Amino acid sequence: MPATTNVYLDELDAFTYQQRLSANGGVVLIPAGAIEQHGPHLPLNVDALLSRRMAGATAEQMDGLVASPITYGYKSQQRSGGGNHLPGTTSLDGAIVTAIARSLTAEFARHGARKLAFINGHFENYQFLYEGVDLALRQLRAEGVENLKVVLLSYWDFVDDITINELYPNGFTGWDLEHGGVLETSLMLHLYPQMVNMDRVEDIAPAQLPNYDVLPVRPELTPASGCLSSAADATADKGEILLKRASTGMASALQKELRNDQR
Repeated sequence: MPATTNVYLDELDAFTYQQRLSANGGVVLIPAGAIEQHGPHLPLNVDALLSRRMAGATAEQMDGLVASPITYGYKSQQRSGGGNHLPGTTSLDGAIVTAIARSLTAEFARHGARKLAFINGHFENYQFLYEGVDLALRQLRAEGVENLKVVLLSYWDFVDDITINELYPNGFTGWDLEHGGVLETSLMLHLYPQMVNMDRVEDIAPAQLPNYDVLPVRPELTPASGCLSSAADATADKGEILLKRASTGMASALQKELRNDQR
């Protein structure tokens, strides 16, 4: 598919969208993000922005269409997002995220889509997206829709060990502590450099958090910046590599699961 073809369905007119959906075999990618603090150097909408662009780069490689992103996400968790107590983070209850995923699955099925993928960009969303899709598929099957298939992906799962070793030469702390760190900051520097203020990056050691959760949350456990690791080593070049390799990996997985699936 030519890279100049617009894959974002909300920027198409309704009739072009219907034509494209019919022509591509009913493939729609649904980005899922959040409004969540990412430290003093990044905007609140990082997860929504990156999930949309990751979905776009993936769709371009497999003739898919990209839906409008799910902008709000499930509550930020202290061990992966700093915590829901931090300023600006605006979250949904799990039941609402589940209901949104369920409704969107049913809506795109109504449009004629039969091959869907949720491209997750917010760590905490995943299980609620899964639940929503599962409930939608049960209902649709009861209504006679048997040929709908849905894949759920989180884009960081497609950053392979070779890339990790290349981009984290001083050691990798794990995805749970990458909140506001090198991954997201590098992608933002590549895609939205005007929205990143590297002068405000706090070069901190990785957060030291317990391997369990306590409620109510103890705010003092989260670094004051809200970031769980340093973004000092982030660069636009790293962001370009991350976008290309993650989207290529997702496109390959989706080609396998959706394009090559004859059921």
